[in-house]
Amino acid sequence: MFFIAGCANQSSAGGSFGSDTNHWSGRLGLTLESEPPQSFSASFALSGNPQAGELTLTSPIGSTLAVMQWQPGRAVLRQGEQTARHYESIDALAQYATGTPLPVGALFGWLRGETQSVPGWQADLSQLATGRLNARRLMPLPAAELRVVLDR
Repeated sequence: MFFIAGCANQSSAGGSFGSDTNHWSGRLGLTLESEPPQSFSASFALSGNPQAGELTLTSPIGSTLAVMQWQPGRAVLRQGEQTARHYESIDALAQYATGTPLPVGALFGWLRGETQSVPGWQADLSQLATGRLNARRLMPLPAAELRVVLDR
């Protein structure tokens, strides 16, 4: 299932809020309203764009949990000493990693303050100026909530 564990408190990389960046860092959390409910969180560093980028997830003590890298037609998941797993897209990789579809492409727009329409998802960008983003998926089930708190 999902490889993120723990409750993240810090990230060492800086981030900014706004449309002029392609790098963000902070904490993210994902809650799935499944039976039983599931909740995951980690520190993150995200760079690039929907077509080519990298997402690194770290534990509260700073160890790397996973690195996801993608480019057109290919996405790679690396977790510790395990053999890298390859996928045809970042969307396929994200679904494998979390067990549910996530709007990775839209996340870049949301973090820049851009309204992105994704079927089933509602993003609340009203607190982005203070470094907070919430997105909720009602369909397909199970419902999911993605929370992002950006580093200053």
